Amino acid sequence: MAENGKWDSLYGQGRPFLKMQGLHNHFVIVDARQKPYTPTKEEITHICDEKTGIGADELLIIQPPTEKGAQEGACAFMRIINVDGNDAQACGNATRCFGWLMLEETGQDKVILETVVGSLVCERKGDKLVSVEMGKVSTDWRKIPLSEEQDTLSLNIENGPLKNPVALNVGNPHAMFFVENLDDIDMVALAPKIQTDPLFPENVNVGVVEVVNDRHIKLAVYERPGILTTACGSGACAATKAAQLRGYTNQDTVKVEMPAGSVNIHIRPDDVAVMTGPVEFCFSGNLLN
Repeated sequence: MAENGKWDSLYGQGRPFLKMQGLHNHFVIVDARQKPYTPTKEEITHICDEKTGIGADELLIIQPPTEKGAQEGACAFMRIINVDGNDAQACGNATRCFGWLMLEETGQDKVILETVVGSLVCERKGDKLVSVEMGKVSTDWRKIPLSEEQDTLSLNIENGPLKNPVALNVGNPHAMFFVENLDDIDMVALAPKIQTDPLFPENVNVGVVEVVNDRHIKLAVYERPGILTTACGSGACAATKAAQLRGYTNQDTVKVEMPAGSVNIHIRPDDVAVMTGPVEFCFSGNLLN
């Protein structure tokens, strides 16, 4: 509340933040390069709660690169924190938003971002259009990870119409199920049982894919920690690679349509996924406590 009821008493107080969104995934972004920022889980939950705070799917913190990151040319370290206060390994939509800020700050057309899963290259592709290297897509059962060795191209797990998914890791774990009609699938009813199955010791992002043609797929994702999201960048990468592995496409670039919009996913010969999609600035303000 403004001191003595005067708005001007709020100016210059607190820690500045930006809010951005990529395909309706919303992010609160805080710069901690000059002044460290280590919010508690309670503070993070409050910030991300749209009813009592700013509202976001994740909190992003800009930190100085580590010594290793600096050697690799990274301009900043991107910390990603979920709404439950736990750190996330990867988020494609967040990386595009974060990357756009760094592109604008540096005035360059290409920057390197350091993350917990390695350094990622971001490039400007147009007005608020960013491509980002999402890292290598892996189907190694130990890297996903699974609690036991299985054929990751057809896992022995199902719930109703969701059967035999492809398991992949794109900085975080995904199980991709293929169906004839995505609209027929009740994600909220079916996905949680799969997400928390003992086969996935770190839980899993549950994706459901409908193949439109060899250049176009539809995707819905039920994300950790239990959210039906309108868009998932790492999920779009996983879905594209899974479609290739299942023989639904032999194209190296595929349009992935999600409820909030589309991204283009390019899978390089070295299995590194490159995602191109839009970002938008929402507003800025100050965190007062």
